[in-house]
Amino acid sequence: MTPFVFNTASSLHFGAGKITELGEMARTQMGERVMLISDPGLSKLGIVGRVAEILEKAGISVSVFADVQADPPESVIEAAVAAAKELDVQGIVGLGGGSSLDVAKLVAVLALGQETLVEMFGVGNTKGPRLPLILVPTTSGTGSEVTMVSIVTTGKSEKMGVVSPVILPDVALLDPELTYGLPPHITAATGIDAMVHAIEAYASVSPNNNPMSRNLACEALRLMGRAIERAVHDGSDKDARGDMLLGSMMAGQAFANSPVAAVHALAYPIGGHFKVPHGLSNALVLPHVLRFNAVTAPRPYAEIAPFVFPELVGMGAQEAAAAFAEEMQELSKRCGLQQSLFDVGIGRDDLPMMARDAMNQKRLLVNNPRKVDEAAALAIYEAAY
Repeated sequence: MTPFVFNTASSLHFGAGKITELGEMARTQMGERVMLISDPGLSKLGIVGRVAEILEKAGISVSVFADVQADPPESVIEAAVAAAKELDVQGIVGLGGGSSLDVAKLVAVLALGQETLVEMFGVGNTKGPRLPLILVPTTSGTGSEVTMVSIVTTGKSEKMGVVSPVILPDVALLDPELTYGLPPHITAATGIDAMVHAIEAYASVSPNNNPMSRNLACEALRLMGRAIERAVHDGSDKDARGDMLLGSMMAGQAFANSPVAAVHALAYPIGGHFKVPHGLSNALVLPHVLRFNAVTAPRPYAEIAPFVFPELVGMGAQEAAAAFAEEMQELSKRCGLQQSLFDVGIGRDDLPMMARDAMNQKRLLVNNPRKVDEAAALAIYEAAY
């Protein structure tokens, strides 16, 4: 068997109502001064206040930083780090979607003042140490609570990644109750995003593609395939919400070790330039990347297709891969997501610029089953238009 490395969070806690145990976890892991990092939306919903109260009842002094933006720019991270240093916090709790969790991971390192963000960019450049870190997801999408990846928007639009096991949390706390209030469109976009993580992890040609990631990807797709439409159309379906959150985490574990590829590489310019949410950006290009890859590498898609769509079992590889691409597009449509780049306000004249920008995502493109050059990227964008 080819050697591989598998990293994930040190401790996972899953279950409805688990958030009530956060105070005790933080007290034993962190000390008396904690920064809670989240976003304005969760603050308005009262979720930030509720979580802060849980921490305070455990005797913890809580400082709240709730200014995280989607696709967080460097300025947000710098502001959070400055606040953490000023308050001399002893631990970080990240609460929210992928953006808040990504910011929390970086602040846990940067607050100690031993590294700079620029030094951390790239794979394996973060050395540590870091502050104790607990991550609490409120969406079923990014899997950031178990990944060693944090994405930052640099300049006006480019996405840069920090990839290191140092930023894996001490505890990932998953409480499906925190996802019950997600609107249908966000449930759909984040859900497809999580499915993309599993799909790309399974098909990745990374040297670290491994049996654990592949098995986690299959189980993630099984859970989310049976649950996503129920979660979108009936947000109060507790079983569906639980399946989505657990599936998202498993997909995160999978792609954190067997990295994603062209879907994400082509999604980044969409989000960076046009502020399209990351999950929707992935959904827009997914079926077209699948069709492109299936020409030369249909087998991995044929193998995973029945986990999402059981009726696709028993087909030949090429037929199943083609059907999988079609069914994923139809699933996105049934979940109410926009179906074309035109639908999200992108002009045809923008496509060449996006194709050029996608070529900057070399760390992702090398994992794709079929080589993607600028001409191929442009053709995929045109198909998605």
